[in-house]
Amino acid sequence: MLHPSYTDLINAVNSEVEPGEEPIVQSRYSIVIATAKRARQLIAGDKALVDAPSNKPLSTAVEEIHETLVRVIGEDDIPEDEFEE
Repeated sequence: MLHPSYTDLINAVNSEVEPGEEPIVQSRYSIVIATAKRARQLIAGDKALVDAPSNKPLSTAVEEIHETLVRVIGEDDIPEDEFEE
């Protein structure tokens, strides 16, 4: 079993969404993609924001997202000049 669970991660990411607004993450797929992107950033040399019990980038990324130290944004929130062509 994954700890924290997908549901816990989704709830953590959506915890800052105002009532009535659309949640940022709505599926397991979305949380997996967000976690994988953060893990790739860690592999590329970004500093970890938590002291994870594991030195594995994916475990660190999961912990950072669960503790809401990393902000997950939807595609609609990305400025157009940051889209890759």
